[in-house]
Amino acid sequence: MNRVPLAERMRPQSLDEVIGQNDIIGEGKILTEIVKKGEPVNLIFWGPPGTGKTTLARILAKEYKADFIEISAVTSGKKDIEAVVERARQNWNLQIRTVLFVDEIHRFNKAQQDAFLPHVESGLIILIGATTENPSFEVISPLLSRSRVVIVKHLSKEDILKVIDRALKAEKAAKRMDKKARDYLAELSGGDARSALGDLELALSLAGAGKITLDIVKEAAGRKVPGYDKAGDGHYDNISAFIKSMRGGDVDAALYYLARMVEAGEDPKFIARRMTIFASEDIGLAGNGGLNMAVACFQAVERIGMPESGLILAHTVVALTKSKKSRATTDAWYAAKDLAHKTMGLPVPIHLRNAPTKLMKDLGFGKGQKWEAGFHLDKSYLPEEISDQKIFGE
Repeated sequence: MNRVPLAERMRPQSLDEVIGQNDIIGEGKILTEIVKKGEPVNLIFWGPPGTGKTTLARILAKEYKADFIEISAVTSGKKDIEAVVERARQNWNLQIRTVLFVDEIHRFNKAQQDAFLPHVESGLIILIGATTENPSFEVISPLLSRSRVVIVKHLSKEDILKVIDRALKAEKAAKRMDKKARDYLAELSGGDARSALGDLELALSLAGAGKITLDIVKEAAGRKVPGYDKAGDGHYDNISAFIKSMRGGDVDAALYYLARMVEAGEDPKFIARRMTIFASEDIGLAGNGGLNMAVACFQAVERIGMPESGLILAHTVVALTKSKKSRATTDAWYAAKDLAHKTMGLPVPIHLRNAPTKLMKDLGFGKGQKWEAGFHLDKSYLPEEISDQKIFGE
C-alpha cells in the first residue's frame, strides 16, 4: 500500500508537466523565461487553492539547483524565520542558493514580513510566497517592490479532467471510471486539483477492483463545503459580481451569485444590507418602491432566519434586478459632499438664518421668509459664492 497521498504522487516535476497555466508557462512566458535565464527572481504566486503554487515553487527551486525550504505562515514564528536565515547563511558559504517558500504569506504580520527584507535585498534568500488573497493588501510594499507578482489561474473543468485522467492512468484505473463519475468529480472540485485528487483517491479505495461509479464518487466526496472564505477575496469577489449583475439587469447571474453566497454560508443579513444600499444607490428615484422592499427584506431575513430566508432574498433580488435604474440621487449626493467639503467656510445666506431677536431681524436675518406651505423665496438658497451651482440633475 502506497502511503504517499495521490495528490503528492501526481505532483508535476517540471514546468512541462504543469496543467492549466499557459499564461505563465511556455515560450516567452514569465516562468519559462526565468528558468531559461537562470537568474532567480523573488516571486509572489497569487491564486486559488489547489492550482499548483507550491508545485511551481518546488520546480523553480529544482531548476535553480537551490536548497528548498518550505514554511507555512500559519504555523511558523520568529524562531522558524531565524532558523531559515541561519541555514541560508550556511548555504551561502557553500555557494548554494536558498529558495524560501512561504505558504499563505498573507498570514504573516508586518513585523514578520519585515524580517525577510534584509535577506531578500542581499540575495541571501530567494523568496517565493504563495497567497490566495490580493497581495496589494496583504503583502507589505517593500516586499512587493522586490518581487514579481504572478497570477496562478483557477483551473477549468477541462484542466481538472486532464489531472484526473493522468492520475487514473498512473493508477491503471482509466477504464474503470464512469464518464458521469469523472465529470461530476471535475465539477465538484471547484478548480482545485488537490481536492479532486483527494476525492479520487478515496473513490479508488471504495471501489476496490470494481467500477468507479457516480454513487461511489458522491460517497467519497460527501457534502462539499464551497471554497469560499468569508474574510477573503472570495467574499468580496462574489458580492461584487452580485451587485454588478443586479446593476446590469442580469437576473440569472444575480440569482447565481446569490446562491453561491448562501450555499457558502454567507451571512444573509450582510447580503440584505448590500441590497438595501443598492436600492438607493442604483435604483433610486426610478423605482421608489425598491428601497422599501429591500428594507422589508432585511427585516424579514433578520426575523425568520435561514434556510427560509433564501426565498425572500431571491424574491427581492429578482425585483431589484428587473427594476429601472437611476443614479441621479447618488451622483447628486457625491457632488453635494464634494462641494460642501470645498466650501465649508462659506456663510449661510442671511435670509435663510433664524432671527430670534429684534437686532437680528433689523440686520435682515430671515428677511422675506413666510410660514406658508410651498412658499418659495425668489433668491438662491445656496451661499452667494456658489449660487449658480447645479447639484441634482434629473
